[in-house]
Amino acid sequence: MKNLKRQWKFIVVLIAGAVGLISQFALHSKSLFSIGNLQFPVHAIIIDIIGILMAISLLLEIFHDWKTGRYGVDILAVIAVVSTILIGDVWAEWMILVMMNGGETLEDYATGQANKELRALLDKTPRIANKLVDGKITEVKVDDLQVGDTVLIKPGQQVPVDGQIVKGTSSFDQSSLTGESVPVTKNPGDELMSGSVNGDVAVEMKVTKAAKDSEYQSIVALVKSSQAQPAKFVKMADRYAIPFTVISLIIGGVAWAVSGDATRFAEVMVVASPCPLLIAAPVALVSGMSSMSAHHIIVKSGPTLEKLARAKTFAFDKTGTLTENQLIVDQVVTDDKSFDQKELQSLAASVEQQSSHVIASSLVKATDKDLIHPVTNLKETTAQGVEGDVDGKHVKVGKLSFVAPGHEKLNVTSTAVYVSVDGKFAGYITLKDKMRPESPKTIERLRRQGAEDIMMLTGDHKQVAEKVAKEAGITDVRSELLPSQKIQAIKDVPKHLRPVVITGDGVNDAPSLTAADVGIAMGAKGATAASESADAVIMVNDISKVNDAVAISKHTMKVANIDVLTAIGVVIIIELIAFTGVIPAFWGAILQEVVDMITISLGLLAKTKPSDKQFGLEEK
Repeated sequence: MKNLKRQWKFIVVLIAGAVGLISQFALHSKSLFSIGNLQFPVHAIIIDIIGILMAISLLLEIFHDWKTGRYGVDILAVIAVVSTILIGDVWAEWMILVMMNGGETLEDYATGQANKELRALLDKTPRIANKLVDGKITEVKVDDLQVGDTVLIKPGQQVPVDGQIVKGTSSFDQSSLTGESVPVTKNPGDELMSGSVNGDVAVEMKVTKAAKDSEYQSIVALVKSSQAQPAKFVKMADRYAIPFTVISLIIGGVAWAVSGDATRFAEVMVVASPCPLLIAAPVALVSGMSSMSAHHIIVKSGPTLEKLARAKTFAFDKTGTLTENQLIVDQVVTDDKSFDQKELQSLAASVEQQSSHVIASSLVKATDKDLIHPVTNLKETTAQGVEGDVDGKHVKVGKLSFVAPGHEKLNVTSTAVYVSVDGKFAGYITLKDKMRPESPKTIERLRRQGAEDIMMLTGDHKQVAEKVAKEAGITDVRSELLPSQKIQAIKDVPKHLRPVVITGDGVNDAPSLTAADVGIAMGAKGATAASESADAVIMVNDISKVNDAVAISKHTMKVANIDVLTAIGVVIIIELIAFTGVIPAFWGAILQEVVDMITISLGLLAKTKPSDKQFGLEEK
């Protein structure tokens, strides 16, 4: 609403200017009345009324900011408007109003997307459940489910609330909640989390938590809570506000005292209008956002660039972020000297070729097509494995208890499938998440760009997480985390290691993205809860864009700081000239426009390419 109010102010000022121009230069309207030497034609009355109302509105905002401990340059804008009204320079007053409201509108454009509601997350929230009553299915609202109710979860359906399986065995995709890259098999007695997706077999579940207390619904609540309490951040221009305001008031006050003429103070205040300062940062930030877009990065707010440029801690999700969320063969271990690794993988992939399970499809994809042979007498045992005849051999692939029931338990920490041939245990094949080829280089470059701490936050198992982290070059690993624990990990980052930037791609990352100072979503696969809640979205499947985002932000803030300081320096020089009385208010407003053009031109340099050092490309 505040942004809309500012936009309407800017529109009203532009309309007033248009009406004023028509009134003065087309209709040649005469003065309706005068006060002393001041004449008040229609256009002057219109612009003065708007100027007074906006000055009062701005004063109210200033008082509110003072109460919260924020001090900006807005007070100079009020003084400049009032001064031009008192000396009767209508068009100087109008130009100040245009630049003042135009700068705010430009800033609002840069930050207008920051509080966007998480439509994707809310759309995916389970709403209907299949409740079992006396053996019959009744569709009910998820919110109406009570602890103790029995719910049927059909293949492909989301688990509506947290519960416990009472009948049936199936695999459940929990990747959007925990980050586990492989579906998890659940048996009677096992717990189910709301939001996980059932595999191929219907199961019956007993409700253990009401909807408002269940995992998926808790994620939605966490996101809303994080959005309601955004991190406080001081805008760049405000850091120069107090010294610039004090210097300007001193110059104006001394000019008044020396000349004995209040008009001299007004003339200084007109050129002291903070328009260049107000517009410098927004132009640079919008230019930086444009540069981001050219590099396939959508940034939703100007302050995001400020935080990225100063970021000291970077956190990454594992599955789908550092990795490609695609399993590849890690090891082929044989237990029978009559089979080598190539033949064992060939037999396993041949049996698995018709299965839709993610492990099966990954194994088949990782195997040379020439090694995949026809299979006959194929049979699949749900949640256990598959078996069939390949080249005259009976091959079973799946869980150890399925392929070799009497075999002793093996200490295998990775995702694995076990293989038996003609009833004899033959070995196993382990699979791992495929690392994005650019991930290690991305981590290395972030350190060159000034990152003091880089950590991995994942819901996956410790052994899997540590293996991926080692390959990526990350030493700070937090594994087996739920969404709430990820948020806590971010909150626990000490002040001297902030701002914190987190990159993720799943529903489970949404709360973390809003809790961090900057959330970056991998959004190449389309709009997700993560991309809706993030401050920036990488639109291509390339995590190295995080490096580009940091580099462009550093370059943008360098340009913005130079722009602001240049604007301040030029304005102060003009103030000192106005001190002598040689610059009337109207010409002061014209000079302000020249400074504004210089400011805008400098701000546009943020669209230029950052240096190799900012990109993190310099030699170590």
